[in-house]
Amino acid sequence: MANQVRLHPSIYVLSLTAFAIGVAEFIVVGVLSSIASDFDISLDKAGALVGLYALALAIGTPIVTLLLARFNKKSALLALIAIFSFGNLISAIATSYEVLLIGRLLTAVAHGSFFAIGATVAATLAGKGQESRAIALMFAGLTLAMVIGVPLGSFIGNFAGWQWPFVAVFVIATISLVATAAILPKPDILPSASLSEQLSALNNPNILAMMGVTSLGFGATFTAFTYITPIMTQISDFTEQTASMLLLIFGAATFIGNLAGGSAAARFGWHRALLGIFSALALALSFLLFAMHQQWLMVATLFIWGMLAFAISPSLQAGMLSIAEKYTPKAVGFTSALNISAFNLGIALGESAGGRLVSIGEMAYTPAAGIVMVMLAIVPLYYLIVTNRKTT
Repeated sequence: MANQVRLHPSIYVLSLTAFAIGVAEFIVVGVLSSIASDFDISLDKAGALVGLYALALAIGTPIVTLLLARFNKKSALLALIAIFSFGNLISAIATSYEVLLIGRLLTAVAHGSFFAIGATVAATLAGKGQESRAIALMFAGLTLAMVIGVPLGSFIGNFAGWQWPFVAVFVIATISLVATAAILPKPDILPSASLSEQLSALNNPNILAMMGVTSLGFGATFTAFTYITPIMTQISDFTEQTASMLLLIFGAATFIGNLAGGSAAARFGWHRALLGIFSALALALSFLLFAMHQQWLMVATLFIWGMLAFAISPSLQAGMLSIAEKYTPKAVGFTSALNISAFNLGIALGESAGGRLVSIGEMAYTPAAGIVMVMLAIVPLYYLIVTNRKTT
């Protein structure tokens, strides 16, 4: 096709970094039991490594993005990748829970801002008409991490030691750092909105409502997914090795769901797509309450759940972009960072809700907390639908 021009090779390097980040964020889920056993801590305390990572990311992303707004984008990305790489090295050599947590928090600081700035750079390098294609390619690395990186890393971690996946991420990130330094040009820095113009997004009820939709809707999955390995081993009675391999099913489903969700958003609009997917996700989580007690049902449910859990991502991103362009057009970059924060605030909320249930011995009911979060997400979504109908 004439319009399918070749994308700048730097975008593929950004996608490689996104892959490493995706593995780093979710690998703890696959080796949760190993970490808990090695440090002699409870599962819910180990699970906090997921929630605190997401919380640090949610708080740090808009702050770091604002601080880096007027710096050269290449220099900013190199600094973020270096911090990310160093954080994973600390995680790999950690000899205590506290040191591992420090490594995770360092990694989180770099994670969100990399995507906020990297998406802008990818769009700039792609040129007019190819922006969405470039951003999709960059984020494909994150999705691919769920399909290949996390299941493979979980298998290696449970077989050879939970530290080895962090070593692998450190190596990949270091390669990405060198490649980025070598081939990424220095994109022009467009004039930034003033600090007050960017922060005004935090006073807009539509932006805040969209953040609520993202946090509650995306976070619903993590009430149970944070503890998916112990659920499969302690309740579904799979071995740890089999559970790690079954994460491939969930990962493949997220990849398919992401593509299907994008098509649904384009065809029906992001708000209609979200209403439909939220309803289906609530049903899937309801079914999970029973399916986890039957191995064959659990396998099938993992696939359906994975599709729906990540099918909402394109609609959530499209929704925030649409709302930002309409209400805060001078702060679209900052609202992009806010949406990344919202995704990860949702992960922290989901992990915390699930962790409370795990701490009182009710791990089997973690999907119920997810159902509540999904249903609550419909409230701000309905507000946005009504408000934007009135203003169009």
